[in-house]
Amino acid sequence: MAISLPSSSSPFSTLSLSRKPLPFSCSLPKSPIKTKKFNARIIAYKAGLKSKQRIQKINEEVSPHRAVSAVRLLRIEQGGAFADLLSDKGRGAAENEMAYVERTLGFRTRDLEDRDLRLVTDIVGGAVRWRRLLDHLILSLCHEERTFREMEPLLLQILRIGFFEIVKLAMPPYAVVDENVRLAKVALRPGAGNMVNGILRKLVLLKETNSLPLPKIEGDARAQARALAVIHSHPVWMVRRWTNFLGQEEAIKLMNWNNGDPRFCLRVNTSRGYTRTDLVEKLEMLKVPHEPSPCMDDFVRVQTGLQTVIQAGLLREGVCSVQDESAGLVVSVVDPQPGETIIDCCAAPGGKTLYMASRLRGQGMVVAIDVNKGRLRILKETSKLHNLDGAITAIHSDLRLYSRADLRWNRSLEDLEQLMDLQDELLHAASGLVKPGGILVYSTCSIDPEENEERIVTFLRRHPEFAIDPVDRYVPPDFTTKEGFYRSSPVKHSIDGSFAARLVRSLNPEKPATKK
Repeated sequence: MAISLPSSSSPFSTLSLSRKPLPFSCSLPKSPIKTKKFNARIIAYKAGLKSKQRIQKINEEVSPHRAVSAVRLLRIEQGGAFADLLSDKGRGAAENEMAYVERTLGFRTRDLEDRDLRLVTDIVGGAVRWRRLLDHLILSLCHEERTFREMEPLLLQILRIGFFEIVKLAMPPYAVVDENVRLAKVALRPGAGNMVNGILRKLVLLKETNSLPLPKIEGDARAQARALAVIHSHPVWMVRRWTNFLGQEEAIKLMNWNNGDPRFCLRVNTSRGYTRTDLVEKLEMLKVPHEPSPCMDDFVRVQTGLQTVIQAGLLREGVCSVQDESAGLVVSVVDPQPGETIIDCCAAPGGKTLYMASRLRGQGMVVAIDVNKGRLRILKETSKLHNLDGAITAIHSDLRLYSRADLRWNRSLEDLEQLMDLQDELLHAASGLVKPGGILVYSTCSIDPEENEERIVTFLRRHPEFAIDPVDRYVPPDFTTKEGFYRSSPVKHSIDGSFAARLVRSLNPEKPATKK
């Protein structure tokens, strides 16, 4: 959500509120002997031991990207990792991953090359997106359901990798079988390799004869939703909701978009004097495919090569940020003006905060409120890279202490009902910070009408002092609805789905506001 108000008698001229759609160290006791020669001898001895241990544990036969993918999938399922390897640490990131492999599997493979890093990101991200379908296929090819239900976690990850490579990446099937069998045998035991061999060979045969055991889309609405949920790998409740308010055809298009390869967008950092032309020149030097955003002047779309951008230091040096155009359009709805004070009520991780601060052009302030202290710290560090630290004040607090917090959890149907109550509470709390004549902008990273339009209807019923301020003056007409709201569609616009409503508060608190 975003809230904004023009300056005047209120101490806050603009208010913004956003909601986003989841080592150890040790030291040896000091020795009384402190000669450099003695210390050097100890260090050399320990380095020699580590080198010998590493050499002894390297397995040249196992595919490194598959070993890393299996361990990373295991960590994701246990809540300890994300689904990609995008990092500005370069070789350090690859070394960290190999350390996890050694601790989990008991051996190392050869070092990851750049191609291996890209494969890990593709395989892990794809296996996560398509997990429901992959598990359905694995279950179908097991002799008994119990075999699948009681399968040890690492073995299941290896099978998911093999199934994804064969079904979705169309890799040479027998190479996939051989490599994953070898991984299972080395990481687990020979019997596990034999099991992987049998199941993957069944899959290859079914794939070659175009006879994968997929559910049929038939029966009543519930049965069709269950089938679509497997085929397109989405939660059943989500399929049913999207089908209800979009229709089955549009719901399928939306699921296909969700399952597609991730696309990224870069926003140039104008506060450091860079232009989009400067960013395009740097991308061309890096040979990163790109295209200018058709709807935002400061944005450039990047389909592949984000790892190259990160490792080249463009983010670290403050040249640009990774930000979707949908978030940029929400900032356009807020329409920050020099001299205003903006309150970002749920600021972390801070993409909109930084963009709003840059549009103040050195005059004004963004007050960033969030309950997550760690993410606020990252926001402050990033603001320095963007030369915006003087325009952003971070406050670690709960919005309700001012008049709520970042809404982040894994979604379920029950969660959605609680979430809507929370959104109503958040809107109500934020409205108390809006002065007469001020603007409140509510935004979500959702396409669900119950989270969007229906929340505004409920709010206006309880707060007649607010009225809709149409957004057609701030965003292209293709993103405006007949009610005057902003809405982006993944299928229609090829950007993330989002929503924003701009509401104006009456100058006379005793009279209802009127639509502008």
